[in-house]
Amino acid sequence: MAAPTAAEPAMNKLTYDVLSPVYTTSQDSEPSSEDSGKLQDYVVDFLEKEVGGDLNNVGDLLDKLREENDELEGQVLTVSSSVPPKVSAALSAAEEARCSLEDLLQRERLISNMLNQHLQGAQPWMDNLGQMLNQVDTIERHMKYLRCLQHIEELSAAVQQCLMTSSVWEAIRAVDSMAALDTGLNQSGCSHLQDFLRETLHFWHKIIKDRLTGEFDKVLTQLHWPIISPPTQSLTPTANYQEINSQLELLVTQLLALQTSDDLLSQRALASSVPSTQPVSSATLESQAAPLCLPIQIMLLPLSKRFRYHFYGNRQTNSLSKPEWYLTQVLMWMSNSSTFMEEKIQPILDRAGATISARVELCRGLLSLVQEKVASDASRLLYDDMLFCHLVEEVLQFEKELRSNQSYPAALPGLLHLLLEDAILQKWLTVEKKMAVEKMDAMLSAEGAWSSQYKDISDMDELKAPDCAETFMTLLQVITERYRALPCPSAQLKFLGLQRELVDDFRIRLTQVMKEESRCPLGARYCAILNAVNYICTILGDWGDNVFFLQLQQAAVSLGEEAVLGGLGVMEVGRLASLEGSLFEGLLALLDRLKGDMMGRLLEWTMREITEKAKPYCQDRWLSLPSQHDQSTMSLSSSACPMMLCVRDRLLNLHQVLSLSLFQLAWQGLAERLDNFLYQDVILFNHFSDGGAAQLQFDMTRNLFPLFGHYCKRPENFFKHVKEACIILCLNVGSAILLRDLLKESEDETRDWTGAEDPPPESALHELGVYCLASCDVLILLNLRASWPGQ
Repeated sequence: MAAPTAAEPAMNKLTYDVLSPVYTTSQDSEPSSEDSGKLQDYVVDFLEKEVGGDLNNVGDLLDKLREENDELEGQVLTVSSSVPPKVSAALSAAEEARCSLEDLLQRERLISNMLNQHLQGAQPWMDNLGQMLNQVDTIERHMKYLRCLQHIEELSAAVQQCLMTSSVWEAIRAVDSMAALDTGLNQSGCSHLQDFLRETLHFWHKIIKDRLTGEFDKVLTQLHWPIISPPTQSLTPTANYQEINSQLELLVTQLLALQTSDDLLSQRALASSVPSTQPVSSATLESQAAPLCLPIQIMLLPLSKRFRYHFYGNRQTNSLSKPEWYLTQVLMWMSNSSTFMEEKIQPILDRAGATISARVELCRGLLSLVQEKVASDASRLLYDDMLFCHLVEEVLQFEKELRSNQSYPAALPGLLHLLLEDAILQKWLTVEKKMAVEKMDAMLSAEGAWSSQYKDISDMDELKAPDCAETFMTLLQVITERYRALPCPSAQLKFLGLQRELVDDFRIRLTQVMKEESRCPLGARYCAILNAVNYICTILGDWGDNVFFLQLQQAAVSLGEEAVLGGLGVMEVGRLASLEGSLFEGLLALLDRLKGDMMGRLLEWTMREITEKAKPYCQDRWLSLPSQHDQSTMSLSSSACPMMLCVRDRLLNLHQVLSLSLFQLAWQGLAERLDNFLYQDVILFNHFSDGGAAQLQFDMTRNLFPLFGHYCKRPENFFKHVKEACIILCLNVGSAILLRDLLKESEDETRDWTGAEDPPPESALHELGVYCLASCDVLILLNLRASWPGQ
């Protein structure tokens, strides 16, 4: 064990000095063993850092720590000596603030007590003043009430005086003042005053209106109103013609001035007659929207009496089965009265500054009669399909004539909005579907259902649509024309959904009939079904580009109609919104699939018959045929005659029974199948001598290809395999050897490319006119040649 050195006491003291601050700060709590260990590690690290292995620095380090300790003690003493004066100053300030706060609180209590005493003393005065103010307010309201009552009585007296002196204009102005006062009292709680004013207004308004109406009726009678029959040109004007016109203008102008009060009273009467809980029909809402011009109302009275006399009650003219009677009568009244309204009434309205059309106002008034009658009849015909359909047809025809012949503005409602009532619209859809299904059954079972009515007119029979398909599409077009004019896109989309349902139903029926005829696809009825499917596809494709259906497409997307968009994904709806697709895409896809299946079955049966006729030709002795250098002496192979005749007959038959577009698909599909058949079963199945190859080329180029030349300019382009195989088989021996060697070398060098720039074999084939066949196919064809040197 090493002896202690002289530096050990200094080292121990240094350790004590370093540890003493730590123990001082934690003297209240006993340090744990973990804390003691950390502290010891800290001291050892500190000594290692400051002293290291040189113990001579221990004294300097000790002196430095003592100086720092003395400096810290001095700072603590200085701070401790300066704290008491500051604390005492803060306490003094706090005491002064407390005293000031108590003084303020005392003053506040004193002032509050004085204020309460003053309020208690002034309360009786305030109560008396409030009572006086209430009395003044009551007296003032009574004065206003009495002044208003006096004003009403003054206006009433003024109206009476004016009527006694025949000052109609002054009376009308007084009545207008009453109407303005009534409008001002609308929010008032003085119900008795309001009732008195309204009764007074109604009393004088009725007197003035009755007087003007009587005079107006006399003038209209002199002008032969109402005009029931078509007007005739009078030979000479009446003696007092100018006076009558002056009276007419005066009365119309005075009635126009009475319009404000008349509208007010009409609205009051309508509001009191219709309870708030009672549902209001669309016809009533339209009549409430804009009151008729007062002179026109009076002019409508005799026409309204005639209408109700003839078309209500037990009259024979009031027949549910004859709505055209009253609809036609109203149109006649409109037409007969238009000249009178435009020549007599409209100039007066223009001079009076009224921005209305006399003719349109008369039509509106007559329409209100028709609307009421149609709404009543429609609700009674919901359980009679035939009469309901007849009513709808007549309403649609009336609307068409109203807009076209009478030039009734599109912004004003006619009769179509009556058909949009839920019960009526649903009945219309139901009956439309029922009638369409019945017509489909009838048209498919008719005797001439599968023959074209234009079959004897070649210029009009390109589509060769059978009568049932044309009748069906006409039925859909008629449905479109019926709902096209409806003012509600949502209702139009319901009819569009019905049309799509009918198209799908008709497709299913065609499929059922096609399955019955599929045992004989070459028959006339099978081809007629194929023409029908193609015709429907063509018409629906045209409808997809029609402006009306494009507008419905946009409406369906914006309204989110499930009946039309049901089952479509976000992408499909987006395509519809951007007008990339159409509402008939789903139906067209199903119809195209049916058309493709039927065309495939038709061509399959045709090829089955052709291949049966071509068996002798496939087994011909191509290898032993002698070479013929002059093709002018060559003739068609006898074994090919049945096949060629069959092809010719089938092409002619298909051309006669199929539409032009379908026949294009048919002969091109037949050419493709025939090309593959001849290449596989005739060419690749045999070996050919020079004579055999020449005969094959002659049969194809001079006999088969011309059969299709009636329908295209270059039929050989549809027989690429056969045409190119004939080229290879008919090469002279030298060219055939060179081509074979080139193809074999190219085949051998595909795995070991030398970089030589020899032309590829495809270029040599292209020079010969071979573009479809691959190099390996050409080698196979070359091996089918029998005339090689040395053989």
